[in-house]
Amino acid sequence: MKNLGHIGIVAVSAEGAALCYRTICAEGAEMIGRHMHPEVSMHTFPLGEYMRQMDAGRWNEVADMMLESSRKLATCGADFLICPDNTAHQAMDFFGERSPRPWLHIAKEVARVAAEGGFKRVGVLGTNYLMEGPVYPSKLAARGIAHEIPTPDDRRRINQIIFDDLVYGRFEQPARAYYADVIAHLKDRGCDAVALACTEIPLLIGADDSPLPILDSTRIVARAALREAISGAAHK
Repeated sequence: MKNLGHIGIVAVSAEGAALCYRTICAEGAEMIGRHMHPEVSMHTFPLGEYMRQMDAGRWNEVADMMLESSRKLATCGADFLICPDNTAHQAMDFFGERSPRPWLHIAKEVARVAAEGGFKRVGVLGTNYLMEGPVYPSKLAARGIAHEIPTPDDRRRINQIIFDDLVYGRFEQPARAYYADVIAHLKDRGCDAVALACTEIPLLIGADDSPLPILDSTRIVARAALREAISGAAHK
């Protein structure tokens, strides 16, 4: 087991990162053996520092923070990296060749799972930055998958719930009902699945709550990391 790949988690918000870590540990035991999982290291700067840069549109500074985390994790021995924060992936275009370790891209993994499920039009829920940004459209399109995002009013409310409630661990029924209603509207617009593309949303909405099949970005990237760690062991 010591030859399993070492997973580095570049965390941004606590609740989503914790779900990612728990998924790796719990599902690692199912895949590898009782109480077993790959070695995992995590680093994060305060969410407030990330938000200060994102609010100012300084994605190059977000990239620098992620790279500083990646260097710390590389020093800890991480073989590859994941970030369970969808929005932060917008900064990856600023990395260039500076990352000390390879990354698994969360939207690419979600698009892969969507394609495997035969989905053709995916609704995307996340922060305003994520829903209106470039992270998901190209990755879905590369798999021949169209996408939809909620209306401007819904996007603002979704974003408010994420930053006022979900990142603080508040998962309340009115928010759950609101998100389910938004997903129902996406279904009416022809979506056949919905990507929960904020790492806290899967803690609010489960399969039983959603009018559409869900693509849980947090657990998808965690499972991809498990496969990579096991695959890496096979090549050591």
